Amino acid sequence: MEIKLRERISMGPKKISFNIENFRKFVRSTMKKWGVPGVAVAIVKDGKGIFLEGFGWRNVKKKLKVSSHTLFPIASCTKAFTTTSMGILVDEGKLDWDKPVREYVASFKMYDSVQTERMTPRDLVTHRSGLPRYDWVWYRADYLREEIIERLRHLKPNKDLRYIYQYQNIMYTMAGYLVGHIAKCSWEEFVQKRIFDPLEMKESNFSITEMQKISDYSSGYLKKKNKIIELPFVNINALGPAGSINSNVVDMAKWLLLNLNNGKSKNKRIISEKSLKEIHSPHIVVPEEVGYGEIVNPCYGLGWGVISYRGKKLLQHGGNIDGFQSYTSLMSSEKIGICVLTNLDGSPAPRTIAYYAYDCLLRLEAIDWNKRAKFEIEKDKKEQMKERRKSALERKKGTKLSHPINDYIGEFENPAYGKVLIEKKKDKLYLVFHKISYLLKHYHYDMFEFTDPLSDTRRKVSFQISSKGDIKSLSVDFEPAAEPIVFELREKKK
Repeated sequence: MEIKLRERISMGPKKISFNIENFRKFVRSTMKKWGVPGVAVAIVKDGKGIFLEGFGWRNVKKKLKVSSHTLFPIASCTKAFTTTSMGILVDEGKLDWDKPVREYVASFKMYDSVQTERMTPRDLVTHRSGLPRYDWVWYRADYLREEIIERLRHLKPNKDLRYIYQYQNIMYTMAGYLVGHIAKCSWEEFVQKRIFDPLEMKESNFSITEMQKISDYSSGYLKKKNKIIELPFVNINALGPAGSINSNVVDMAKWLLLNLNNGKSKNKRIISEKSLKEIHSPHIVVPEEVGYGEIVNPCYGLGWGVISYRGKKLLQHGGNIDGFQSYTSLMSSEKIGICVLTNLDGSPAPRTIAYYAYDCLLRLEAIDWNKRAKFEIEKDKKEQMKERRKSALERKKGTKLSHPINDYIGEFENPAYGKVLIEKKKDKLYLVFHKISYLLKHYHYDMFEFTDPLSDTRRKVSFQISSKGDIKSLSVDFEPAAEPIVFELREKKK
């Protein structure tokens, strides 16, 4: 598939031009506004790549520049590759979106019998499983893919099956496992053979370890107190089908063109037009937050979010993993696709850059999405401070622990989340979970708090006492949409 860069393109009967240099200036100003070290952008239009460029640094310390070939984790933009794999199996008559998963994987088991017997492949990939995120189950965990899936049977749903949209990564891991199970290979092997190879996505891979073996890859960063901090890479190979692909804008342009060309590449059929249409269609309504009139009717398809952007149907998906933020989108009616890859955690830059590009390509007056994003971030910060003030007011002052500090030390376990270790260092307690140590600060009675350094979110840890007066368990509010997760004491430590 040939990708060519053109300095100016003409569209429509009036031959209105998209000014490449103005777009470059906007990308650079957006990077400066949000402190983003590096950005790569792919724009395709009318079956061709019209913009493939890198900006800034892929490694700040070494002053290594981003190029169009620089690899970034695309994180959850991986999900559409998983649903496309499923669509290929549907084309071959090997998978039905609406048959129970149990008909394909007999060992599949959820928390309750209704979910276990009725969950379908479509349910797995539309975020309507009844489970909230439960991301702390897998985040930084050292589990195999099968072990993560095994833990599903211990995760209690907070909603009925198909009742409401709740973003859920582990169900996508199960969906990818299903692909491999049916095809008698791994999910990675299937995507490589059936998508990467025919599209000539020669530089993409599935592992952060493999990515670092390539000379042109990006490091990831976090902005904290106006300083750019390099973050260690997070290996999410086990989660794979939900978010482990690494790619660059050269390869992602080919992926965009496949989706815009009704499932064909170089006149070769990769997936049927019927299956791709199913993937691109809305399947569940996403609860709409108070927002802006230009973005309405949010839904979720199969691996793609579906919205109306300024009157046009737009497929989109974001991706986030420590140090990286990505965004992939399609506007089929205008034959436009845009992918933005960045190396700063939590930045709105990918979307604001893409939306600006759409505004220009649609010949509309550009909206100041950066200004709006700043307003939303400031509003979120105010809400976070409001919650902290509320928590401070609810704290009972002057209370003490019911036991000597050494009594809280021990190993606790939950069948879904695994082990939590409480240890003491210099008269302070620490919670160790998935090899990360968090300082516990006394809140009141037998309750503590710790802070997640990436999100700056505070979480409470409460110790429970048995009828004999001994510490028997602890609970952590890992999942805001569910009850606190209880870990039973397994071994006392000295």
